[in-house]
Amino acid sequence: MTKRKIVMTGAGGGVAKMLRPLLVQHYDVVLSDITDAPGDLVAGETWVKADLTDRAAVGALLEGAYGLVHLGGQSVEADWERVHAPNIEGLWNVFEACREAGVERVIFASSNHAVGFYPRVRKIGVYEPVRPDGIYGLSKAFGEAMGSLYADKHGLRVMSIRIGNIGYEPLDHRRLSIWMHPDDLMQMIQIGLEHPDIHHAIVYGASHNERAWWDNATAFALGYEPKHHGEDHAAAAEAGQAKTPADNIGDRFQGGTFCSDGFSGDLDRTLKARQIR
Repeated sequence: MTKRKIVMTGAGGGVAKMLRPLLVQHYDVVLSDITDAPGDLVAGETWVKADLTDRAAVGALLEGAYGLVHLGGQSVEADWERVHAPNIEGLWNVFEACREAGVERVIFASSNHAVGFYPRVRKIGVYEPVRPDGIYGLSKAFGEAMGSLYADKHGLRVMSIRIGNIGYEPLDHRRLSIWMHPDDLMQMIQIGLEHPDIHHAIVYGASHNERAWWDNATAFALGYEPKHHGEDHAAAAEAGQAKTPADNIGDRFQGGTFCSDGFSGDLDRTLKARQIR
């Protein structure tokens, strides 16, 4: 059977490297980043060098694709100029190119930092207002809104995954609440690419974490069944936490150090705030 063509941007990043051997089992994968091709491509993988801010290059990249796994862009906090080009301008190019090329499915790598200013003592779902913890998180909230627009107005099927932290085990106390194993991320991506009822779904990218801060009912309703348990790695994570400096601000919020970076607000008021729709 012929495999569907899937494009994955940000293919040179750490998350993409963990996903590549999983994706290629199910799809013909076109990998793309601003860097040259690595030396470890396998059958079923091709590499296209492209900059997200180059509209023509993005359009050519997506030609003939069934779906897009969009990991590309600035992946950590930075100043506005550094975030704006790939995460705002580049994302606009990506969604417009998907619309023009007839791409049916988009998996958008959103982030827990779109809601990072919620206190750790509060469990949230996907219907609470966004509370980004920085410029990077703000760009991810923008991306979720763009996914909603292109689903409603142009008929794309979009899944926005608020990714916690991807790795083979959680490395500290915070990540015991937000960790996601690559296998579980792959399962969620497949749901986004294949589920017949996807319109625009916002889900949390997390494995089965007993200490979770998130209600992931939207993902579970779509059939998501995480296979990996954060608590299996609790001892190692707590040992890692013991080596991490305390952060009087970041340790109180779900976004961690992204919240304390540049913080000049009223800590008590931010902790107690209830966002009004």
